[in-house]
Amino acid sequence: MSTLHVFPSPAAGRRTLAGIEGVVPASWLGVRPQPETIPTGIPQVDKLTGGVPRGGLTEIFGPASSGRTSLLLALMAQATAQEEVCALVDASGAFDPHSAAAAGVDLQRVLWVRCGEVSRFKCHVSRGRLETRNVKRETPRVEQALRAADLLLQAGGFGLVVMDLGDIPPAIARRVPLASWFRFRRAVENTATALVVVEQEVSAKSCASLVLKTQQSAVSNQQSAKTRIVPTHTRLLCGMQLEIEVLNSRISQRKPVRSATTSFESRASWFG
Repeated sequence: MSTLHVFPSPAAGRRTLAGIEGVVPASWLGVRPQPETIPTGIPQVDKLTGGVPRGGLTEIFGPASSGRTSLLLALMAQATAQEEVCALVDASGAFDPHSAAAAGVDLQRVLWVRCGEVSRFKCHVSRGRLETRNVKRETPRVEQALRAADLLLQAGGFGLVVMDLGDIPPAIARRVPLASWFRFRRAVENTATALVVVEQEVSAKSCASLVLKTQQSAVSNQQSAKTRIVPTHTRLLCGMQLEIEVLNSRISQRKPVRSATTSFESRASWFG
């Protein structure tokens, strides 16, 4: 006994799917537009990533002297050159305005939020007299940074919001709940703001649209060519060779980029 198999035509299949409420055939879906980005100002990195995405969270992480600050200042210089207003939440007071200005950052377009001690006054009555005492309570800097970044994102109007946790110990940064990163991702999506988090280790994980790892590959030292007053037993730092590795990227329409690496050189300001 033979069995006759009847296969519906593609047109019939489309009509069937179209008749089901809430179901859209994949062939009918439009191409998702490429998200807007802010260039980092480093051609090698921009060629690899296309820049930092607007409406998304970007993580830049690496140990000390790995180039994360150089990458951040280059990004801020590009953003301010495009007349964007930037906000920097400095959790540990590591931002140096002089280095930023030397890197090309327009400080007139930067809002610098510094996290630190909070002074409180305690009043008590002693021998019939009212006395006040200044009590300094160290509010966790990470908590201050999270609150400040949340307020900035809710306020809007910033092209770039940076939360610098680079000098916060990783053990403390890991205490930030994943729900906070999801909140930041929802707050920044569908906006023209790029949120960048600088840290020593990855924290946002799946909430990040772009994850960049910085590391140092070589250091170049030499005696100053302009003056010979430098002692012979000392060396001047003139630059570093840095590597940027893209651990995850959800910017393009292609599959997420995995472990793509590029390198660039960061020169000391006194060497031009």
